[in-house]
Parts: sequence; C-alpha cells; structure tokens
Amino acid sequence: MLEILTEKYRPSKVKDVVGQPEITLRLAAFIKAKNIPHCLFAGPPGVGKTSAAIAMAKELFGQEWKANYIEMNASDERGIDIVRDKIKEFAKTAPLNTEYKIICLDEADALTKDAQHALRRTMETFSKTCRFILICNYSSRIIDPIQSRCAIFRFKNVDAADIAKKIKDITEKEQIKCEEGAIEEIAKVAEGDLRQAINILQIASPDVKIKEVYEILGRAQSNQILELLFLCLNNEFINARKKLRDFLFNQGIESHFILKEISHQIAENTELRLDDVERAKILSLIGDAEFRVNEGADSLIQITALLANIAALSSHK
Repeated sequence: MLEILTEKYRPSKVKDVVGQPEITLRLAAFIKAKNIPHCLFAGPPGVGKTSAAIAMAKELFGQEWKANYIEMNASDERGIDIVRDKIKEFAKTAPLNTEYKIICLDEADALTKDAQHALRRTMETFSKTCRFILICNYSSRIIDPIQSRCAIFRFKNVDAADIAKKIKDITEKEQIKCEEGAIEEIAKVAEGDLRQAINILQIASPDVKIKEVYEILGRAQSNQILELLFLCLNNEFINARKKLRDFLFNQGIESHFILKEISHQIAENTELRLDDVERAKILSLIGDAEFRVNEGADSLIQITALLANIAALSSHK
C-alpha cells in the first residue's frame, strides 16, 4: 500500500462527498448550470470542504481542471502580500477553454483583516473571469464584506454511520483485515473527521486491532476512564492516581483526551452514582482543569486535583 488513502479515495464528483447531502445537492445544481458564485465553505476539519472544491473543478473543467484551478493555503502567508502577489497574479491570467477559473483559498480565516479587505477588492475586480472558494473552520473570522459576496455552505461533522460505511468500503478494496468492531471504533473516535478516520485505518493496517486504534491516537478507551472514575467514587483515590500516572507516562495517553473522556463519562454514563448537581460541579471542574493544562500547567497535578475533588465529593455522600 504505497498510496495515501485520503488522496486515493478523494471523491471526483460532488455527489460522492460523504455526509453532506444538502450541500452536495446545491453544489450539483451550480455545476449543472455551469456557473458558480463565490463560495465560503465553513466547518470542522476532515468533513469534505476541500474535496468538494476539487470535485467541483473536475466536473466543471474536465481534463483541463488543473489549468483552471489553484489551491493556496492562507496559513502559510497570512499577510496582504499573498493577495497582492500570488492570488492577483493567477486571477489576471486568462482561463483555458472556459469562462472562468477557480481559486481555492484554504484556511482563509487565518488571513489578517487587511489581507481580507484586499481579497474582497480582488474578488470584485476579477469576478468575470475568476471564482473564489474560501475554506475556513470559523466563518465568524471572515469579514462581513466577503461573507456578503459569497454563497455560504456550513459543513457538519460526518455521522459515524457514514464514516463506518466509507471505511468498510476502503477495507474491502484494499483487502485490509479488521478485528470485529474495529471499524465502528474508528468511526467513533474520529468524531466526525473522515480524513482522520482514513488516516487511522492506514496507520493501523494491514491488520487493524481496536487496541492499536487507541494507541495511534494516544487516547484512553472508555472502559479505562470509567474504571478510573469508579476508583475515585469508591474512595480509592491512591489507586486512581496510580492509574492516571500509568495513562500519562506508560501508555502515553494525552491529557486532553483523558479530560475529554472523563467529561463524556460524567455527562452521559448513568452507571456513575451521581445526581445532576454533582455532575454539573464535576463538569465545571473539568473545564477549569483543561483551561489550566492548555495554559501550560502540569497535566499530572491538574488531573490529580480533579480526581481528588471527585473523590472528596463522593466521600461526603
């Protein structure tokens, strides 16, 4: 398996973009009319924004799509020079055997405000021969004058069922063996990011095991975190701290994922003997701990303090 699977299985047609049926329907109508407006694709990573842009270019321009389509990443050069130099130069050149070209600007929300205002003027100047597809994670970071000139499409996280279906299709074509339940587990931990799911599959192949999936991601399985919480709630704080150290230092599980899974279990798991008020208090403490870790505080100390608070809460019952 020498190819990168995310590229090998990137859709060539808009209708094949996974998990965005309403958006692909609207984009297909633009393609059928052979005319597209400036577009703003907003949404989380790995949900098909770039794939949709490339598929549109392939369907509109056929074999000459590479000559009439360029993709740039705004995070590489955030300032006004990328607009003045690279974008403007491509926009000036005549399209090849078509009425307009497409400029796809990925991570457009990384552009400075001055660069965005320059981009807005460029979009106006070259609108007859050039269409812009701006891709971003947060549309709120794009200035209003640009948003008002674009058809805005908000991509959602891909459903786990759609991810599992795509992963299963790839495993059959690539003859990848999977432990029972591994495909569903990949779909779950990907959390709506299809690109990440395919990358996990490729790294874990040719014989995919559930345990390896979590090791690749550096995160704990749900049952491991649940065991940690039960130790706290059963007045076994010292054992809980030992398990936490094992997660962080022996298994290499990232603190972010430990906190995230603790949050999920506290909020959702009915096996934990906690009332709504207690759950709310713990969730607030988790938020504080994650903030401090993100600000550079020691992960072991912060999560240990969180577990101590959970244990203290249980001991007062």
